[in-house]
Amino acid sequence: MAATELWAARMSANGPVPGTAGSEAIMEKMGKVVLVGAGPGDPDLLTIRAVERISIGDVLVYDRLIQQGVLALAKPSAEKIYMGKAPGHCTRQDEIQALLVEKAREGKTVIRIKGGDPFLFGRGGEEVEYLAEHGIPFEVVPGVSSCLSAPLSANIAVTHRDASSSVVIVTGHNAEGNGDRVNWDAVAKIDTGVFLMGVHNVETIARKLIAAGRSPATPAAMIQMAYWDGEHVVTGTLENIASEVRRAEIEPPATLVVGEVVRLREKLQRLIASNLEQKEVCV
Repeated sequence: MAATELWAARMSANGPVPGTAGSEAIMEKMGKVVLVGAGPGDPDLLTIRAVERISIGDVLVYDRLIQQGVLALAKPSAEKIYMGKAPGHCTRQDEIQALLVEKAREGKTVIRIKGGDPFLFGRGGEEVEYLAEHGIPFEVVPGVSSCLSAPLSANIAVTHRDASSSVVIVTGHNAEGNGDRVNWDAVAKIDTGVFLMGVHNVETIARKLIAAGRSPATPAAMIQMAYWDGEHVVTGTLENIASEVRRAEIEPPATLVVGEVVRLREKLQRLIASNLEQKEVCV
């Protein structure tokens, strides 16, 4: 189906078809929605396109993990609407999607700012489906995901020729109950495992990996609030990482990394620190 035909089909289901009475007024009023990935939070880690889109938005609809420095990039007249969800609660998703459609139909450019990348555990796919079903033009701007940036912030390289040639990214949010669709036997065989949103399920994650054949002595690290003021890193093994996380009172957002790459953290940390000292001497 051609793009014009697809647009006509969408508008037919949700309003007047282009070329019919009343359609011109709707087309003139129709705005658009831009899903923007804000990365791990630090405004310096936004993409150039993300900064540009945020700066032209009429409405900013933003999540819980968006720093004020990101919102400060908006134009003074922009309407800012907080739609953050507490960990473990997704009851506002329908409300968020309805709001995006409502504001776009007012002829506004709506910037939906999401932490990380919109299409990685960010419900961006669901929002795009909803917008398309309601005939709303949209754009998606990728962002730096915590699955890579959080380990980097903790001086952990998720791949290394001496330790890891494969990485798996898993949601830790549904590690328990009927919602668990993870093939733990497969995950346990991957060199490096990165688990997002798994703070409260870290014990279950570790237990399932060990049951699937991963050694209890496998190094593990939990990185809390990467690139935020409250950043904190806890290390251990699969056998004790849950107790270490509890002892340190780690809270979301946090990223769990499992694999031999964690063992290289101290070496990389020393090298990076030494490099910074050399730069300071040169200056």
